[in-house]
Amino acid sequence: MRNLDLPGRSVVRSRNGMASTSHVMASMTAVEILKKSGNAMDAAIAACAVQCVVEPESTGIGGDNFCLYSPNGAKTPFAFNGSGRAPAAATAEWYQSQGITSIERQSPHSVIIPGVIDAWYQLSRDHGTMELAELLAPAIDFAKNGYAITERVSIDWHSQFDLLNNDANARKRFLPNGAAMNPGDVHHQPELAATMEKISRHGRDAFYTGEVAEDMVSYLQSLGGLHTMEDFANAKGDYVTPIKTHFRGHDIYECPPNGQGIIALLMMNIMSGFDPSQHEADSVARLHLEIEASRLAYYDRDATLADPTQSFIPVEKMLSQAHADDLRSKINPERALVDLPAVTLPKHEDTVYISVVDKDRNCCSFINTLFSNFGSAQLAPQSGVMLTNRGQGFVLNPNHPNCIAPNKRPLHTIIPGMAYKDGRAVMPFGVMGGHYQSHGHMHFLSRLFEYGDNIQEAQDRPRLFPIPGTNDVEMESGFSDETKAAIQALGHNVISPAKPIGGSQAIMIDWDNGTLAGGSDPRKDGSAIGY
Repeated sequence: MRNLDLPGRSVVRSRNGMASTSHVMASMTAVEILKKSGNAMDAAIAACAVQCVVEPESTGIGGDNFCLYSPNGAKTPFAFNGSGRAPAAATAEWYQSQGITSIERQSPHSVIIPGVIDAWYQLSRDHGTMELAELLAPAIDFAKNGYAITERVSIDWHSQFDLLNNDANARKRFLPNGAAMNPGDVHHQPELAATMEKISRHGRDAFYTGEVAEDMVSYLQSLGGLHTMEDFANAKGDYVTPIKTHFRGHDIYECPPNGQGIIALLMMNIMSGFDPSQHEADSVARLHLEIEASRLAYYDRDATLADPTQSFIPVEKMLSQAHADDLRSKINPERALVDLPAVTLPKHEDTVYISVVDKDRNCCSFINTLFSNFGSAQLAPQSGVMLTNRGQGFVLNPNHPNCIAPNKRPLHTIIPGMAYKDGRAVMPFGVMGGHYQSHGHMHFLSRLFEYGDNIQEAQDRPRLFPIPGTNDVEMESGFSDETKAAIQALGHNVISPAKPIGGSQAIMIDWDNGTLAGGSDPRKDGSAIGY
């Protein structure tokens, strides 16, 4: 139990249903859906739609989605991959012929075909109990009639001023009066409201065909993009088989590649070989081991991860005990590894994550993203859709498995998680923060299952993140100067993050008592709410 004399959040507890998101209005929306007899899938979609409006820097309908869902705490969850694909004309040869050597964020080439709306449609159709129109209604109301800007949203908004100012459409809608929004300001997105209303009336085709798609395609083509109406019409997400490992008495499930959930599992496998009782949770010795495990695992990621339908991913080998043992043997407890190859992927950014458990113990782990804050910062003018920059997850080296190719999905950072114990789901969980997410899954579960934190304490702890392919380690201000100096002395280059590292949400099921326990990251504006 936390020290109630100190600032902090208590664990939220309830008996019936619960939602945890990074924005209080989304959490409230989800609980309202649950009270209307909607299930966890209904609530997650409704909450996410709200976040696509009230957290426009973190997510949007122009991005991607992944989901893990456990009906009634079933023995095995199912997974859904709602990440988008490159245009059919996107070949490495074309980019080379144009003299393009890297995919820039604010360019049409960073925009893949959005997967969000198709994911919501399929998941609602197959596993929801309410009409999609009813689920979108709260988001439409916020977009049409306005919403209040919260603190973290404002901070992120201000950080993207220059990029928003570079795009005339984004500037008009997101820099009213030439300035970013401040806490307490009221913002409207009427074009987005109209687009969501079309989707609510006519379903996914209202987004992928007709005037909404025409608006996105014509805008991207005007910038030099390769996107076509056929690319949008062919967009479709897939049900996939989740992958798992065993960590401290729990089965941990993740979505398979092209997402980086496999790297979270690999890190857990590496750390399973260390005795947590030998070091305190935030001791220098423990943090060093985690840094080194992360650096090795992320090197694996950037060498191998890609779209498994177009490149071979050695999933079984990567998750084998032998591979974890080999990587662990490379870690020197006294000194940082040197000469890891450089990574060319862009730095970690932002996302929203949602946990929901309903009265029937359907469990939903749901994540939605534009990748960077405001994605590519390119706004389709008539539809109000902010377009993703997830195409930056590709490389342009034809010899690399993650090289861009027609209809290919890029390496993806967003990863919903689900913990099981004794054959039943016990916790949908997730960590936001782009590339940080794999490291964040390991860190959260370690503090929860190895060091005895409760579900809120494990999210409150200070965070660090080794920037892949470098010697830099971001360390939040919650670490003491002495700890930072000691990490530096081990050969790591300690730097301060530009903003708090990631965010997280989780809900734990106590099957014996019939209660729920939820936590929500203090780095965001959200909360866990139960009833």
